[in-house]
Amino acid sequence: MTQTRTSDVGRLARFPSSRVTKWFVVGFWLLVLAAAFGPAGKLQGVLNNEAVAWLPTDAQSTQVVQQITAFQSKNEFPAVLVYERPAGVTRADLAAVAGQVRQLNGLGPVRHDSIGPIPSQDGKALQVVVPVDMGTSGWEKLPTTVDDMHAIARSSPAGLSMHVTGPVGYSADSADAFSGIDGKLLYSAMVVVIVILLLTYRSPVLWLIPVISAGTALFVAQGVIYFLAKDDTLTVNAQSSGILTVIVFGAGTDYALLLVARYREELRRHEDRHEAMAFALHRAGPAIFASGSTVIAGMLCLLVATMNSTKGLGPVAAIGIAIGLAVMLTLLPALLVVCGRWIFWPVRPTYGSYDHTRDGVWARIGARIARAPRRTWVVTSVLLAVASLGVLQLNAVGLQNKDAFYTTPESVVGERVLARHFPAGAGSPVMVLANANRTTEVGIALRTVRGVASVGDPVTRGGRTLIQATLTSAPDSEAATRTVDRIRSAIAVVPGADAIAGGDTATRADTLRAAANDNVRIIPLILTVVLLILVLLLRAITAPLVLIGTVVLSFGAALGLSSLAFRHVFGFAGADSSLPLFVFVFLVALGIDYNIFLMTRVREEAREIGTRRGALVGLAATGGVITSAGLVLAGTFAVLGTLPVVTFAEIGVAVALGVLLDTLVVRPVLVTALNLDLRGRTWWPSRLASQDAALDAAPSPAEEGAPTLEPAQRRGPPRVPASAG
Repeated sequence: MTQTRTSDVGRLARFPSSRVTKWFVVGFWLLVLAAAFGPAGKLQGVLNNEAVAWLPTDAQSTQVVQQITAFQSKNEFPAVLVYERPAGVTRADLAAVAGQVRQLNGLGPVRHDSIGPIPSQDGKALQVVVPVDMGTSGWEKLPTTVDDMHAIARSSPAGLSMHVTGPVGYSADSADAFSGIDGKLLYSAMVVVIVILLLTYRSPVLWLIPVISAGTALFVAQGVIYFLAKDDTLTVNAQSSGILTVIVFGAGTDYALLLVARYREELRRHEDRHEAMAFALHRAGPAIFASGSTVIAGMLCLLVATMNSTKGLGPVAAIGIAIGLAVMLTLLPALLVVCGRWIFWPVRPTYGSYDHTRDGVWARIGARIARAPRRTWVVTSVLLAVASLGVLQLNAVGLQNKDAFYTTPESVVGERVLARHFPAGAGSPVMVLANANRTTEVGIALRTVRGVASVGDPVTRGGRTLIQATLTSAPDSEAATRTVDRIRSAIAVVPGADAIAGGDTATRADTLRAAANDNVRIIPLILTVVLLILVLLLRAITAPLVLIGTVVLSFGAALGLSSLAFRHVFGFAGADSSLPLFVFVFLVALGIDYNIFLMTRVREEAREIGTRRGALVGLAATGGVITSAGLVLAGTFAVLGTLPVVTFAEIGVAVALGVLLDTLVVRPVLVTALNLDLRGRTWWPSRLASQDAALDAAPSPAEEGAPTLEPAQRRGPPRVPASAG
């Protein structure tokens, strides 16, 4: 029987686990953490939530934002103040609001005069449009500006209510929702991780090491990203910042679980804990490194996205995973060997002690699957395919502002009041830019478009003209999107006008189309990249194709079941257009980790005992830890639901459900059944496929009712049981 000799363990595996160098590793990361701690706390201050940081790069709406600087700041957006008195607005109301307008014009972010008060036709409401310059800080200061507006409105006569809506109102509510996002997500994720680790390890102290390591990775990643964002090398917004916290903490803890599990195995085979860790890194390190590399490659695929917000998430997440991977392969093992075996108290894995994984729950499940593997994978696949049909219930065409939050924020209330008394598109006009010598023709074209309520007076500067068109439909409705399409078609045929249309509604339309385009482009790219990595890792073609197929099936089932939950359980009106892509990226890039860890172990065992028995041993050895890792990752993504934002909740629910499906059904049942059915063909066309035939000819111990033994456990009894190290 082939054994792994001490000389076979490379220097990379020995460096963080040796008696001397472990202290250098710990000292190095302490210095790095000390240097990164301060900058990490400043990351929120350099987030770029400007409109351009979110929009598609080449869209007309983005071009309007960039070209409108001749007329106003590119960061200027309207705050729509709507005053309402159901019994009818009085002269005193009108005079009071007129006085408030003068005060509103004096606010710092208001660069030029407001428009209004404009009475409604029914005489029950007034409208004031306040141009607010959000500045380079994006929406960060908008809640304060909105509070100042409410303070001014307190002087209104009794019975006259005021609400702030429009782009500024919604942005302010979004800023409130994302306020303290890193802290909320970090603490929620920590609670979830700690609880799961306590249940997994049943140790009151062991959980500290993975949590400390994951926290170190997160703070270092935030510090590095801060410097890159500060120098404008990287664009980071609230979305990518929030996901960074979840993905680093979740994936980092996953890698920790996988390594600790293998370390615990090796502690039963080696008297010296340093030697045990070196062997654990030698055996599990390549799989963990391959898993992290797959995630990094998948995230970097987002760089080809047309949506700037999606494109920016790619490198942010990749940096976080890369640092997390480095921490878990160096600091974590160093801390574990520094602490010694007592860290596993009260169940210390002593030298020569019994390994319960060989006859545990996953070993028994594997034995049941082995009785009818083909029937098992066929039935499982059919059930997952049926679950995938729920995708037909997914309404991923974007969420209207009123449906974007769990609660009903003031901006939504204000929009409803505005729609009762004014044209639905009031306060969020379509912004049309055209060459000045074609102003008249463009104006005529706009007035002929169905769905345009009114066209404002043109303003000409520097050879270009700005014309604002108010729509009859709500700015975030499908009807308004169709009107924008008609506007663009009408102005495009005006010769020599070079006319483009932007504004709130146009931005929504461009975002929906860009997200749909990204789905079509990026999903196949990620599949190709992951497939190539699996081919290189497993040195086969069959196994990678099978794993990719199971991942796609898992993704479809997760999205299908999530779609049903969104509509019939949570009552969400729809889904963000980018939801399928984000769920796919996280499920494939992160979910493939478990398949990599399982299949590398199966391959390791197959070289010794054949694929049939290797599949059962691999499942028994990795089943518990992969399930725990899946629970951790699912739990950390589920904490996205702590934010009152529907889009984040949907991503969290879908990814959490997908991870649970992967770790409880797809990986242990479907993949294992396929391995048992395909046998040596799993490794085609590698040499292992032909070598496997002879080993597989013998009956499986699981089929004979015998316990499944790992190669290392068949290498002979330990010399002297001890608890050294």
